[in-house]
Amino acid sequence: MSDDRIIELEIKAAYQEDLLQALNQIVSRQQQQIERLEATCSLLNERIKSLSAEGRHGEDAGGNSYEIPPHY
Repeated sequence: MSDDRIIELEIKAAYQEDLLQALNQIVSRQQQQIERLEATCSLLNERIKSLSAEGRHGEDAGGNSYEIPPHY
């Protein structure tokens, strides 16, 4: 192999290594974002369940969630 061919292959390998590092950083950031989104979805799901449970308790007590004040 000629020296020019070896140099060309080394340059290509260096570019590929840089690209691989950049893609690895992107994938890492995306994984962190996915984890944050999953945590947010879980919190929202729990909040919806608690609001739904609160709504059912109000309906069980009086048929709707609005209570008449005691002086009526």
